[in-house]
Amino acid sequence: MLIGEVARRSGVSARMLRHYESLGLVRPSGRTGSGYREYSDADIRRIFHIESLRSLGLSLHDVGRALDDPGFAPSGLVDDLVARTLERIAAETELLTRLRRIGAAEPGGWEDVLRTVALLRGLESGSAGARQRAALAAVEEAPVPLEALAEAVLAESDPNAAGALRWALARAGGAAVALLAPGLGSPSAEVRERAVRSLAEIPADAATALLRDALAGPDPVVRGYAALALGARRVADAVPTLIDMIVEERNDADAADALAALANGGAGGGDAGAGDAGVGAAGDPVLADRIAGRLVERLARDGVDEPARRRLTQALADIPGSTATRALAGLARDGDRVVALTAAYVLTLRGAW
Repeated sequence: MLIGEVARRSGVSARMLRHYESLGLVRPSGRTGSGYREYSDADIRRIFHIESLRSLGLSLHDVGRALDDPGFAPSGLVDDLVARTLERIAAETELLTRLRRIGAAEPGGWEDVLRTVALLRGLESGSAGARQRAALAAVEEAPVPLEALAEAVLAESDPNAAGALRWALARAGGAAVALLAPGLGSPSAEVRERAVRSLAEIPADAATALLRDALAGPDPVVRGYAALALGARRVADAVPTLIDMIVEERNDADAADALAALANGGAGGGDAGAGDAGVGAAGDPVLADRIAGRLVERLARDGVDEPARRRLTQALADIPGSTATRALAGLARDGDRVVALTAAYVLTLRGAW
């Protein structure tokens, strides 16, 4: 079979067949009377073998070794090909992700594209300062690729860079919430904490809903950050967790402040709700009494040590209303002198002693 016919049947160009011949990969078994190359059936089978091995990513040098060296073992080469292929896939996936993020930023021109590329490189920098600057630039200078910002904040360990990234995401509002949600379920405690702290800075209903869900999760750190954020938003679901934090001395001062803000109708928004599951209206005496009641109930529990009772009493001191006042009157006669003195002093300030 002449070279033109072989090229048509094999799909390998005549030029490539000549190249194979020059490398010694396949040589025509014969020549016609006119000197044209003539390929036998065995030659054609070898051509198909060459193409099959090339399709696996083998170089022409390795193809020759595989076909002609009886001692050539494929296992090592295949393992190397697997590794190189995985590296190539990772690089291509990274490129695809970057291109999609640039597209999602909806650049208006090539200047926007270049600024976004610079931003993405900054977020991937090994320098915490460069990552912080990139996060700030994401809001001030370039279109914001939210996926990149969310990925960066979930991975960021430097506190300054993390703060800048949370700020940038908070500026994006509710659009960033869905990108942070998977972080709450991460197997990494650090990632879960970064996710909840980022959500806490986003004043959107969707973020509030996720923070409510986080209160029921198994991670006490996540529950704590969620409770503090919800307390600031006057969501009364947070009350039990805030009291747990006071007892367990986990950000107990912040937890007590959050309870006081809830009871006193501190800054925040939302509609009033029913009971402990709703959102407290400003100066809601019913909610204040319920918070005081929960604190009193915890004070009376067995197993609460003296330091925890003192912290609970101090928290109760900031809760307005008759329930808190009656409870403090009882605590003024408590066997723990510190508790009794704290309660008596607060009652004096309230004019009830």
